[in-house]
Amino acid sequence: MIDPFGRTITYLRVSVTDRCDFRCIYCMCEDMTFLPKAELLTLEELDRMCSAFVRKGVRRLRLTGGEPLVRRNIMSLFRSLSRHLKSGALDDLTLTSNGSQLSRYAHELAGYGVTRINVSIDSLDAGKFAAITRRGRLDTVMEGLAAAKDAGLAIKINTVALKGVNDDEFHDLVAWCGDQGFDLTFIETMPMGEIDEDRTDRYLPMPVVRRRLAERWTLRDTDYKTGGPARYVDVAETGRRIGFITPLTHNFCESCNRVRLTCTGTLYMCLGQDDAADLRAPLRASESDHLLDAAIDEAIARKPKGHDFIIDRDHNRPAVARHMSVTGG
Repeated sequence: MIDPFGRTITYLRVSVTDRCDFRCIYCMCEDMTFLPKAELLTLEELDRMCSAFVRKGVRRLRLTGGEPLVRRNIMSLFRSLSRHLKSGALDDLTLTSNGSQLSRYAHELAGYGVTRINVSIDSLDAGKFAAITRRGRLDTVMEGLAAAKDAGLAIKINTVALKGVNDDEFHDLVAWCGDQGFDLTFIETMPMGEIDEDRTDRYLPMPVVRRRLAERWTLRDTDYKTGGPARYVDVAETGRRIGFITPLTHNFCESCNRVRLTCTGTLYMCLGQDDAADLRAPLRASESDHLLDAAIDEAIARKPKGHDFIIDRDHNRPAVARHMSVTGG
């Protein structure tokens, strides 16, 4: 799959559910309205959809949410998709999680060929963690991380940089990740979906974060890539990596190799654009995949050059109306 700008699409991110057991302040409203279950693709349909993309050249597959591990019987999807790892058609099957269910599922994930995971942690202070997530417990997430380490999973911590909230913990996070053997990625807050907070007050540019970190840590540029949008540096003192995801200060569109599928079968060719393709209808219209394949090809031919993320300080509204949990990260 090659888009109009010559970029080969090899990475699919799939939101298996819009539901989550947390309500992080930068991601969701406290009183969220979730999709009716009847609108969601079944797990069998998700498998068929993902398999179509693998057949068309996707080599990396990430399951996200919401929180993917809260979906009932989600391990059956991992089990089914693992056949593509065994056949060599897929290089990487991963997930992004809030960690709340990892103590239950980590070893099973490893058994299905998952070798690495991303876990979102925005604070190492239990009280602050509870305030940011509204419903999360830091001790539960730490138990999940311990289980993931025991299962042999490589772990990367994702931290959304929030001015006035967790910007006093960045050095502690780097040190802790070094001690634990985790890599760490800092992310700019993204203007997606109506939330209860004012993003203009929380936005912290990544160049500022990097300058602050460089006051204590020796950061060395590296060509290391994971297939995602982060730009990495090596930390001399810890031997680990720090990534920076910069959708606003420096977008990552020129090398974009990914598309995103929602739990309802809607394909977004760009995280920061509203243009989308309905893949659920062609999927359900025929037991053959010929209609689905044609719909995928038509969608990839519309992939835009880049996104238009901005923090709208005048009107305090998101650049994109849908919440991140709908799109799949």
